[in-house]
Amino acid sequence: MRHATLLELAERDGLHLPDALVEDWPPRLSAADEKGWFRFQRLYDVARSVLRTEDDVRRLVREAAEDDARDGGVWLEIQVDPSGYAARFGGITAFTDLVLDAVATASRDVGIGMAVVIAANRTRHPLDARTLARLAAQYAGQGVVGFGLSNDERRGRTEDFAPAFTIAERAGLLLVPHGGELLGAPSARTCLDALHADRLGHGVRSVEDPRLLERIVERGVALEVCPVSNVALGVYSDPTSVPLPELLAAGATVALGADDPLLFGSRLAGQYASMRAAHELTDAQLAELARGSVRASAASEAQKSGWLGQIDAWLGG
Repeated sequence: MRHATLLELAERDGLHLPDALVEDWPPRLSAADEKGWFRFQRLYDVARSVLRTEDDVRRLVREAAEDDARDGGVWLEIQVDPSGYAARFGGITAFTDLVLDAVATASRDVGIGMAVVIAANRTRHPLDARTLARLAAQYAGQGVVGFGLSNDERRGRTEDFAPAFTIAERAGLLLVPHGGELLGAPSARTCLDALHADRLGHGVRSVEDPRLLERIVERGVALEVCPVSNVALGVYSDPTSVPLPELLAAGATVALGADDPLLFGSRLAGQYASMRAAHELTDAQLAELARGSVRASAASEAQKSGWLGQIDAWLGG
């Protein structure tokens, strides 16, 4: 969500926003402990609460597409937990229908490829995750391309969500749980072993276990690395500490992402700029990061081939 949109929608409905989302935006966050994560989650939920109408949802999706396209993005996978909006929008199926229609419209109007990942929440019961997995499976091939698991890695047992991921796997969906951020390498390993992850949301701390990182490279599991988020949440002290060069040197497929631009104050291109400055990345390394994003996506092979050609042309130019 754009910051200006957050302020406008809150003012429209007379909603009070905390200073961290107004004068002190972007907020200072550190989720290295439970209190820090609670603050992050509270601000996230406050921002979510301004979505009151179908037009609000359509606006958010369209603006996300416009912002990514402005940053040079050609493909956007929006991750959403429909259960967080079910009460206000007529249930999880009705909300999923709304999001998919908004995505199809925004994709056509903005000219960027788009798809949806349905994500379960670690703080909810694993049976809720199974319900969402069945929902995702129902829409496989109709705009939903993956199934994820989000929220604080320290909550719940990752293994308990395996049955939900089995449902999604049988439907042919990409399996994209969060792991390997707040809890380190063991969290990433569990996502591989119990959930059969195709991609890891973050996964950056797999670098702490060379044998695990070797497995990730061998299996072609992509790492969705979000550098600005990692620093904001206290996973790393500063951009130079984010171990991107080590991941690339090991041969890992890395897809840079912005995580949550509203709360972290940095969008897609900002991740490339941050890592280029912090690690003196060459054009060739930036191009390889872009290729990793394309290869790890759920786009068609024809789309990927065309975009990879554009990256090669940029590098050659």
